[in-house]
Amino acid sequence: MSSALLLSFVLGYFVLLLVVAYFTSRNSNNDSFFIGNKKSNWMLVAFGMIGTSLSGVTFVSVPGTVGTAAFSYFQVVIGYLLGYFVVAFVLLPLYYRLNLTSIYNYLQHRFGMVSYKTGALFFIISRTLGATARLYLVINVLQIFILRDLHISFGLATFIILLLILLYTFEGGVKTIVYTDTLQTTFMLLGLVVCIAYIMSNMGHSVNSTLHELSQNNLTRIFNTDVHSAGFYLKNILGGMFITIGMTGLDQEMMQKNISVKTLKDSQKNMMTFSIIMVMVNFLFLLLGGILYLYAKTNNITVPGDDLFPTIALQYMPTAISIIFIIGLISALFPSADGALTALTSSFCIDILGIKRREDLSEKERKKIRLTVHFTFAFIFFLLVIGFKLMDNKSIIDIILKVAGFTYGPLLGLFAFGILTRRVVNDRLALYVCLLAPLLILGIDFVNNIGWWQKQLKLDGAWVDQMNAFSTSVFGTFKIGYELLIYNGLLTFLGLWMISGKEESIKLKEQGKLEEVKY
Repeated sequence: MSSALLLSFVLGYFVLLLVVAYFTSRNSNNDSFFIGNKKSNWMLVAFGMIGTSLSGVTFVSVPGTVGTAAFSYFQVVIGYLLGYFVVAFVLLPLYYRLNLTSIYNYLQHRFGMVSYKTGALFFIISRTLGATARLYLVINVLQIFILRDLHISFGLATFIILLLILLYTFEGGVKTIVYTDTLQTTFMLLGLVVCIAYIMSNMGHSVNSTLHELSQNNLTRIFNTDVHSAGFYLKNILGGMFITIGMTGLDQEMMQKNISVKTLKDSQKNMMTFSIIMVMVNFLFLLLGGILYLYAKTNNITVPGDDLFPTIALQYMPTAISIIFIIGLISALFPSADGALTALTSSFCIDILGIKRREDLSEKERKKIRLTVHFTFAFIFFLLVIGFKLMDNKSIIDIILKVAGFTYGPLLGLFAFGILTRRVVNDRLALYVCLLAPLLILGIDFVNNIGWWQKQLKLDGAWVDQMNAFSTSVFGTFKIGYELLIYNGLLTFLGLWMISGKEESIKLKEQGKLEEVKY
């Protein structure tokens, strides 16, 4: 397979994105960038969000987990579905009632400016780390299987890709991304379906025969009933549910697209349509993982999980399938990267810098600030992707969900406290609570899952053995799993309760007038 040929298709794909961006960003302004002028079509948003949520991590890592964990990831997917219901019928009505541009404005209305900026800060940290981890995974695949043969370094590839993302997002923002995400989701799903169909056909399998053979190899198992295991089904379902609430419902990137839809009803239709499709697509990725495992077993292919799909698609499949894989892979990459860059720019400009609150700024000055922030985040992305390369980790999906447990926990605690109670916090202390909670959870998780941390950070020495012994004496065989986010959120909730007091009514200052608001 010619690396130059594959690269030419990648570049052609970029050209297509730039053409779409050119037509969709004409006559754009700051509101177009931030919320698409609230004119986005709900069907396009729903379809495009699939690509944003799945990303290159799902495209590469989820199939790679089947060989070691069977279909157990589907436990988390069930939790995702429950979480989407909460987002659609609890959080979206709140955001629309307050007519928010940034969802973290809710925290200002409910608690005060410090809580508001604390929520935005945790989103910025969360999304920056998550987006760059996803970006690293896909660029690394491109570099290993295509760019290295052309003597293009990882650093140069990262720089060029981020530059191209900047070119098609810096002007239109959300207005453009709604369309580019739809295009990219189409290519990603096409790549998934074609790869499944071809590999099954190549092996002489149908869907039924594939599932039968996977069952024979004990790879269709979904539910883990070991209560002490990190993969226990209740932990994974609840973890998946709260991960969705945090990473979708409390995430400016995901909600920025939802609240760009004109009405609440259409936004809810978007969310429910999207959630059902997401469940089906995740099942297809697990099915693909099972097919890849069977193919690798038949052909004596032994590679790390994250390398399984790229290795088979690019080294064992015909040229047409390799091209479809590459297009699908980069289609999975860009919805998560471009959306994150846009959402981070929006949040920093609106929540941290407050450019919409500052009446002294003209539209031109706001745009200048927005562009500066946009380019700055692109540079931060570059540095962090290089950092992930230095770590050279092979289980990115675990890292992303682990990071989410720490960084989205305070957001979950803040929003839950605001919605479920009528207590008023000491706003000045909110930041300290939100910093302390994840630090305590980090310490607990480090002791409980010392083996995982040892593997990720390449720790060694006698103290690691001592820590393992201590962990066993304290926790026994119990391991914290994806429900880490729940513990973090609960600890934040309790901390906020300790710095709060009662008040019969909650009032907020909005547009110069005091209004009573019911939450």
